[in-house]
Amino acid sequence: MTGQQLLAPSTAPAEAPSGVSGVARGGLANLAGAALAGVAGVGVTWLVARGLGPDAAGSFFAATSAFVLVGGVARLGTSTALVYWPARLRAQGRPELIGPCLRAGLVPVAVLGTLLGAGVWLTAGWLIPDYAAPLRALAVFMPLAALTDSLLAATRGYREMRPTVLLDKVLRPAMQLCGIGALAALALTGSVLHTPAWALAWVMPYLPVVALAAYLVWRRWQREPLLDARERRAARIEGRTVASAFWRYTAPRALANSAQTALQRVDVLMVAGLAGLAPAAAYAVAGRFIVLGQLANGSIAQAVQPRLAETLAVGDRDGALRLYQTATAWLVLICWPLHLLVWDYADLYLGVFGGSYVSAAPAVRVLAVAMLIGTGCGMVDMVLSMAGRTTWNLANVLLALAVMIAIDLYAVPRLGVLGAAYGLAAAVAVNNLVPLAQLAGVLRLHPFGAATRTAMGLAVASFGLLPWLARMVLPATPLGTGAALALATGVYVGGLRRFRDRLGLAALLQAARPSTAPGKRRG
Repeated sequence: MTGQQLLAPSTAPAEAPSGVSGVARGGLANLAGAALAGVAGVGVTWLVARGLGPDAAGSFFAATSAFVLVGGVARLGTSTALVYWPARLRAQGRPELIGPCLRAGLVPVAVLGTLLGAGVWLTAGWLIPDYAAPLRALAVFMPLAALTDSLLAATRGYREMRPTVLLDKVLRPAMQLCGIGALAALALTGSVLHTPAWALAWVMPYLPVVALAAYLVWRRWQREPLLDARERRAARIEGRTVASAFWRYTAPRALANSAQTALQRVDVLMVAGLAGLAPAAAYAVAGRFIVLGQLANGSIAQAVQPRLAETLAVGDRDGALRLYQTATAWLVLICWPLHLLVWDYADLYLGVFGGSYVSAAPAVRVLAVAMLIGTGCGMVDMVLSMAGRTTWNLANVLLALAVMIAIDLYAVPRLGVLGAAYGLAAAVAVNNLVPLAQLAGVLRLHPFGAATRTAMGLAVASFGLLPWLARMVLPATPLGTGAALALATGVYVGGLRRFRDRLGLAALLQAARPSTAPGKRRG
C-alpha cells in the first residue's frame, strides 16, 4: 500500500471519512503529549525508587496499582462507550441523543466510584495491611479518577483530542512529577516523609483535571440539540431506550475494561503478596518501560477510535483496514525501537533506578519480547470493540487474565520477579493473538500491511541487529554504547526517509505543519 493509497479517500458508499490525515493530526498531538507523560512517569518512578527504600517504594507502587485497578472497575467500560456512541450518533445524523448517552454513562461512574472509594478506605486495614496507609490516602480520590477518564473519553467522542493531551498527558503528569519531586527534595534535607504523603502528591492532580474536563464536556453538550424530558423518554436507539442501548454495548466492555486494567496492574499486587514489597518494587521498576509503549498505543488508539467507529458504522471495511494498518505501522515505528533497546541494554536501564534493581534484568528481557508481540498486533482489542464485538473482547481479556493469574500463582513463589514476567508475557500473547485471529477470520481485518512489515523490518535491523553486532565489536563502555546507539539511530532515520511514502509518514509531516486554511479546526 503506497503513501498515496493511504491518504486517498475511501470509495465506500458512506460519508464517514477513513481519515488517515485526521488520525495523523490527532495522533501526532497525542503522541507528543504521551512523550511528556512518559518522561514524567519515568521521573516519578526514579524519584520514588531513589527517595524511598525498596520496601517503602514497593508499598507506594502496590498502593497506586490497587488504586488504578479499582478505578478501572469504577469506569464501567465508559472510556470506550463514550467515544463509540457520540461518534456513531454523529455519523448517523442523530446528535440530539448524545446528551442522554452522556448522562447514562457518567452518573453511574460517579456513584460507583464513590462507593468503591469508601469501600477501599474502610477495608484496606485488614485486607492489605502492608500498604493500607497510602491506599487509604488514594481512596478518597477514587470517584475523581474514574470520572476523569470517562469525561476525557467523551471529549474524544466529539473528535477533540486537545483536552486529553493537555489535561491527561501534560497537566496531570507534570503536577505529579512536581509534587513527588518536591517531596524528594525535602527527603534530601533529612525530613521524614511517610508513604501516604508521596501517595497524596501523586493523586491530588486529579482534582483540577476532572474539574476542567467536566467543564469542557458541559460546554460542548450545550451546543448539541437538547431534548425535553418527554422526548428523552421517547428516544430510541436501535429499538431500545437510550440507556438500554448504551449499557447493552457497554456492559461487556465494563468487565473487559476491568480485566484489561487488571492485566496491567494485578501482577504488581501478586508479587507484593507472594514475594514481598521489595520484589514488588523491583518488578514495578522492571516494567516501567511498558508504560511508555502503552502511552504510545493509547495515544494512537484514541485518535483512531472515533474515525474507526464512524467507518465501521457505515460498513466501510476498506477504510477501517487502512486505518488499522496505518496506525499499527506508526505504533511499531515508535515502540519497537524502545523495546529492542531495553532488551539489548536491560542492565543499563535498571541501573538508572539503583543498583538493587539490576538483578531484574532477565525479567525485563522477557517483558520486552512480550511487548514486541503486543505492539506488533496493533490495538486489536479497540478494533474489536469498535466493530461491536465487545463480548468477544470480554472473553479474550478474561482468558488472558486467567492465564496470567495461574502462571503467577505457580511461578512467583518459585522465581519471584521473573515468574511474574512469564505470567504477563503469556497474558500479552493470549490477549493479542486470539483477537488477531478473530479479526482476520471473521471481519477480514489485519494489521500486517506493507507499511507495518516495513516498520518491523526497519526497527529490527536498526535497533535489534546493529546494537547486538556493535556489542560484539565495540567495548562495553559508555562511549561504545553511545556509538552503537548513534549508528542505530542514523540507520533508522535513513530508513524512515527512504520508505516515508510506504510508511504513511507524509500524513504525519503534513499534520506537523500549521494549517493555513482560515477557520480550519483540527480533530
